[in-house]
Amino acid sequence: MQIQVRCACGEGGCPEWAIVELQGVVEADPSIGNQLQNLEIGHLCCSSQSVYKFTVGYHELSGTKVPLKKPLLVLKKRKEESLGGAESSTTELEVIGIIRHRILFKNRPKALISVPQTKEKKTG
Repeated sequence: MQIQVRCACGEGGCPEWAIVELQGVVEADPSIGNQLQNLEIGHLCCSSQSVYKFTVGYHELSGTKVPLKKPLLVLKKRKEESLGGAESSTTELEVIGIIRHRILFKNRPKALISVPQTKEKKTG
């Protein structure tokens, strides 16, 4: 079976994606169940050209942008069935992105603990 790969965005026009690599486990709240789509787990920002900060809850991670040795393609599978039946259906892969870098967070997170405000006693 032949699978064709097609890129509709033209040469050099594919969106750039990146892999976020964390050490450890990110656990979702059990109340959301298996609804992981569009789940916001933190805030990622770039402080300089290759240094990134990732804030998850009360923890901040520092990471660096590392190029991959070989780029990866992000593909979307499409099946097209012709009128003849299942035997004559064709499978096509569409390129929706390319990954050339990963953002690596390899150190332990820094705790972001704010000092609680103390209530002032009223003296009369």
